[in-house]
Amino acid sequence: MSEVNRDPRSLRQKLAEAELYLRLDDIRDRRIELEDVVAQPDLWDDTERARKVSQELAEITEDIILHEEISSQLEDAETLLELIDEDPDSGLKHEVNLLLATVDKALDELELRSLFTGEYDDSDAVCYIQSGEGGTEAQDWAEMLFRMYQRWSEQQGFDLEVTSVSEGTEAGISSAEFIIRGRRAYGKLKSEHGVHRLVRISPFNKQANRHTSFASMHLVPFFEEVSNEVDIDETELRIDTFRSSGAGGQHVNVTDSAVRITHLPSGIVVSCQNERSQHQNKDRCMQMLAARLLDLQRKQREDDLASISGKNQNVGFGSQIRSYVMQPYQMVKDLRTSYEVGAVDSVLDGHIDAFIEAYLRWLRAGSPKL
Repeated sequence: MSEVNRDPRSLRQKLAEAELYLRLDDIRDRRIELEDVVAQPDLWDDTERARKVSQELAEITEDIILHEEISSQLEDAETLLELIDEDPDSGLKHEVNLLLATVDKALDELELRSLFTGEYDDSDAVCYIQSGEGGTEAQDWAEMLFRMYQRWSEQQGFDLEVTSVSEGTEAGISSAEFIIRGRRAYGKLKSEHGVHRLVRISPFNKQANRHTSFASMHLVPFFEEVSNEVDIDETELRIDTFRSSGAGGQHVNVTDSAVRITHLPSGIVVSCQNERSQHQNKDRCMQMLAARLLDLQRKQREDDLASISGKNQNVGFGSQIRSYVMQPYQMVKDLRTSYEVGAVDSVLDGHIDAFIEAYLRWLRAGSPKL
């Protein structure tokens, strides 16, 4: 390469902007406070508090270290540029271009963090996939979506806890409930809330006709402590126990300890079947119910459906947020942001980050928040 491809001054400006939206001065002070708390010998007497403190400290430290690493790399690049000015034939231009490209990419990833401005964006996510119109095809599609989010979670280094899976009548699944745990899990996955549409040649039709299937993804933020977010009157609950079963594999504990809770005033139903005891399954159900009720309360309070988890839609034609077309051509297109790619198999293998980023930028540009 004969020229330097990037202006380090623009990267220096982006780094200064990152310091503002990361609130580095504030989080550096907060890290000192948390380090003092972690040093207390009795911290782990309260394991839940200790977990939260440790998690917050780890997240703050990650932001600080990342900013420092980018700053150091930019300084190295600026030093190389000074050497190039002194000796244009030094052969360092290729090296500095690579370094500036690395800094630019890292700053773009850092900027993405500024898009997470929702009240619950840092939370874990309670997810619910439901097959829609399309019969066996839709149930197979629901299972494909479930696998897509499992693969995405693995790629993110997140934990996915399956709480309940209902098998389809012939293939696939009718529904699946699961919790995804990781930093900004809800903030990232809120882009996925809505109806997903698949067009393909049917593997269940001897005539090999093209078929359209629908499945929905619903999610709300997850809270470890139910009472901290919403009050639940247990006299308004119907609690049923049943034998667990389904497509959850090793995640499903096949006993009579599975629990289903119906909140009678709202009609919300949650279930859990993978914990070791009925008591544990009930506790998990209560956590998921709290998340769903909080979502409902916010919708009612805001009175405009622009709540934290989006509009409830029919799982069928005209309601989809994203289309996945496998025949007669290959394309995945988000109908809100208009972002599209041709690599359907890659998307179904969990590579959905580009869709997530496009959605977050679409929100920041002024589109209605979900």
